Amino acid sequence: MTALSLPITTERLTLRRFRLDDLDDLYAYQSLPEVARYLYRPPLTREQCAESLTRRAADQAWTEDGDDLVIAVCRTGDATVIGEVVLKLANTRARQTEIGWIFNPAYGGRGYATEAALAVASLAFADLGTHRLFARLDALNTGSANVCERLGMRCEARLVESHLDGDRWGTECVYATLAHEWKANQP
Repeated sequence: MTALSLPITTERLTLRRFRLDDLDDLYAYQSLPEVARYLYRPPLTREQCAESLTRRAADQAWTEDGDDLVIAVCRTGDATVIGEVVLKLANTRARQTEIGWIFNPAYGGRGYATEAALAVASLAFADLGTHRLFARLDALNTGSANVCERLGMRCEARLVESHLDGDRWGTECVYATLAHEWKANQP
């Protein structure tokens, strides 16, 4: 199991473990149709958020394919969770890690997702030994595509109509960067 050194602070944010008392904040954005739209699932109920929070607040393993680390994002000096960044161990042997983020739209347009994702991507490469970091997103999710590009990721694949979201076929884009590329692009 990998123990993360949390919290992590950036210029404006604190990234920490989820706590059981984060339920209202988590539900505030996970229950929104406009958030769930790009996750290929319906909005979460309060009960589903509570179940998810129980798992998120516990120690999270990082040893087998499919293990994930979900990190709460707060503005420094404020305990309110404004979003989350997740790292998922996609392939242990090939050291491939998926990164994703979900933020409350009330805090959108301020660069918080990019700032948090940069910190977590750095953690993936420096502390978790990631070789390839990738993100999968709906092609209509231009906000997340912009975050990927600000992270220095390239679009490697466009999977046309690969997901069925209700009655809408979604096209998925895969963005990625390699450890040596990440290192070369850091100041």
